[in-house]
Amino acid sequence: MKRIAIYPGTFDPITNGHIDVIERASRLFDKVIVTVAKNVAKTPLFTVEERVKMIKEVVKKFENVEVDSFDGLLVDYARMKGAVAIIRGLRAVSDFEYEFQMALMNRKICDITTVFLVPHEKYTYLNSTIVREIASFGGDVSNFVPKIVEKMLKEKFKSTQNLRRKV
Repeated sequence: MKRIAIYPGTFDPITNGHIDVIERASRLFDKVIVTVAKNVAKTPLFTVEERVKMIKEVVKKFENVEVDSFDGLLVDYARMKGAVAIIRGLRAVSDFEYEFQMALMNRKICDITTVFLVPHEKYTYLNSTIVREIASFGGDVSNFVPKIVEKMLKEKFKSTQNLRRKV
């Protein structure tokens, strides 16, 4: 029986910290499904399709990782995929309380295990929001995201950066 894990997130955009967690998870499980959540509470910069495209490009080096998207309850998606675990990355203690609450709720609903993975310490300060903000001002994000993500961020913000220069 294959041990399947789900790594859900908005990944708007995927960062090197996310990739570090994916790599760690890929060594622990037979199959890891990185799934882009369609979160109605957030207004993402990239469409679900764009995020899936970026992630597929970045994770193709991992033989046991696939990419998908979902809408609805994570536990329903995990059950449908036959997953035994949900992967969550923890950067700092501040992440823990919310993630712990979600893990307990998911276990209550579906009896699924949540595995917390800590990325390499060089990524603990990194999150998608910070990356988007730096990119929106034309800053260099090459140390934080893969090349394809950097390129897509530049394309997204090209028009707003041109407007700022004119002001």
